[in-house]
Amino acid sequence: MEYICYPFGYLMKWCWELFGNYGAAIIAFTVLTKIVMLPLSVWVHKNSIKIVKIQPEVNFLKVRFFGDRERIAEEENKLHKREKYNPLISIIPLAIQIILLFAVLYIIKEPLTYILRIDDEALKVLANTLGSGIDFKADQLAIIRAVQDGTMPAPAAELSPVLSAIERIKDFDLCFLGIRLDAVTTEVWGWYILSPVAAAFSSFLMCYAQNKANVIQAEQTKFNKYGMMILSVGLSLYLGFGTYAGVVLYWVTGNLLAIVQQFILNAAINPKKYVDYAELERSREELKKIEALDGGKTDKNYRANRRREKADYKRFFKVVNKHLVVWSERSGFYKYYEALIDGLLKKSNIVIHYITNDPDDAIFKKAEEEPRIRPYYIGQKKLITLMMRMDADIVVMTTPDLQTQYIKRSLVRKDVEYVYVPHDMMSVHMGFRKGALDNFDTVFATGAHVEREIRATEKKYGLKEKTIVRFGYPLAEKLEAAYEAEPKEERAVKEILIAPSWQEDNLLDSCIDTLIEKLESDKYHITVRPHPEYSKRYKDKLQLLTEKYKDVPDKNLTFELDFTANKSIYSSDLLITDWSGIAYEFAFATKKPVLFVNTRMKVENEDWEEIGEVPSEIYLRPQIGHALEKSELEEKTAEAVADLLDHSAGYHDKINALKLSHLYSYGTGGAEGVKYILGRLYQKQQQK
Repeated sequence: MEYICYPFGYLMKWCWELFGNYGAAIIAFTVLTKIVMLPLSVWVHKNSIKIVKIQPEVNFLKVRFFGDRERIAEEENKLHKREKYNPLISIIPLAIQIILLFAVLYIIKEPLTYILRIDDEALKVLANTLGSGIDFKADQLAIIRAVQDGTMPAPAAELSPVLSAIERIKDFDLCFLGIRLDAVTTEVWGWYILSPVAAAFSSFLMCYAQNKANVIQAEQTKFNKYGMMILSVGLSLYLGFGTYAGVVLYWVTGNLLAIVQQFILNAAINPKKYVDYAELERSREELKKIEALDGGKTDKNYRANRRREKADYKRFFKVVNKHLVVWSERSGFYKYYEALIDGLLKKSNIVIHYITNDPDDAIFKKAEEEPRIRPYYIGQKKLITLMMRMDADIVVMTTPDLQTQYIKRSLVRKDVEYVYVPHDMMSVHMGFRKGALDNFDTVFATGAHVEREIRATEKKYGLKEKTIVRFGYPLAEKLEAAYEAEPKEERAVKEILIAPSWQEDNLLDSCIDTLIEKLESDKYHITVRPHPEYSKRYKDKLQLLTEKYKDVPDKNLTFELDFTANKSIYSSDLLITDWSGIAYEFAFATKKPVLFVNTRMKVENEDWEEIGEVPSEIYLRPQIGHALEKSELEEKTAEAVADLLDHSAGYHDKINALKLSHLYSYGTGGAEGVKYILGRLYQKQQQK
């Protein structure tokens, strides 16, 4: 510390001589050190802007490679190199501040050495004169007090340097605004208790300002912001009690100057010119979505499910030579695999490893009856790691966005074949994100429209050609069979089903009141069946809606909130919907028409028109019913509904023919998919 304090002591001495006041000298010393460190502060400020500037890219990396820490670190390091960001720069000012704090502490503790520059020999004489236990370095403040209050005995030898030192000490005023800067609160108490309070308050102000204005600190979580504030204030309060008032003056001045400096830096180098805050917020939302997977610890079964997940994860990887893995997001998705799984079980002895993100999936009950289905509960977060370690021959999934979102292809086996199984009958180039199916090896196509869209996409973007299996949509066959099995009876009151999608501007959010108002009568019974996803996401809005119509008799209006049954679909004479895929499931099963409302179209891929194919959602609408604009509902709803019901029989043959032309392999129960899977597994075994 002698080497460190020596130059800083000269600076403090110069300030003291300039102002003739110890407190003013400490304040001036603090200002000068801030000025000297300004180039470093500018450097740190620019470096901080760099890291916030690339934060959106970092967040999207974390989403894209979620669970792969090594890859995230590797990609993040590339971004740091590109921007010339150095994470260690921010440590330098902190280290200097600590050094300066200790330097000030030593200078205030030993002012005779560093400010008055009294030589060691004279100090030793004064220390010996005061008492044998006095240290000429450590006890300089005691020497000053003794000289100034007249309790210092006359030196044994009246040496000129000693006498000169005594005279200089007498003129050295340690007070500032009535406060002795050599006082320690715990030794004197009284009004000096305000000293640590001032230190703590200045730290609070600095932290508050940094949380608002500092480009990095402003982007921290509340826990980090206020955690650091509490730590800083608490530490300042604690140290303020046990250190000299002069050190507290330096600390308070430094904190206040740091606030001023921050606003000056922001004015000179405004972070808003370099950081895209809108993109930063969007990246945060995407990261928040993926981090919120599995519902978190608020789930009452959280601990039990984690133990179960851990056991199933281990059990999955204990199985070697897995041939077929099926992944389902939740219980309701089994219906998309049912025909395929039933066919595989009947035509082979294959074991199907069925991964589900739903701990209550019905597959666990089915597996009790069928030992060749082996189910595993793996939460969505853990699934990310499991998929990266996947070691099966074929993986079948209904979820798109493989590799482009958080589910990645296997890192341990490059020959895993990924098969996409459709969960609706519609187009795949507009309703899915761009590139949603690009990383699959094989696509089970519902119809020729999907095959055309995939081939056009591959040609447009120069993609490797995928295998396309003319699978069809076995669920449509099941729905039709269930409808045909239902008893038919002529009813005086017609059944109208309103079943919207859940996307933005859906019927429930935009025009449900108009529809109910125009149709509520003794001629119709209306059933409103929200989309399951809407019911899950917007419970409060749905509750308000049902409360609003609670006084309408059940014979006129019913809200169907049980999604396990399809009775309303089979029993309805007319469906009203927006862009929901239920329109085609209803029409193909019942051969009855649909009234569409042209709400905002669901477009996940803004570049879909580049593919050059008209989505089936658009060209099928006029063939199975009639469409109204929202602006036409007031005048034309009742007329359109009556017309469709009156001419319902005329749609039967037309819709049936459309079904057969729109869907591949209708009536085969997914046989093409079964044949393909077994053939590929045989080929893979031959290759091995």
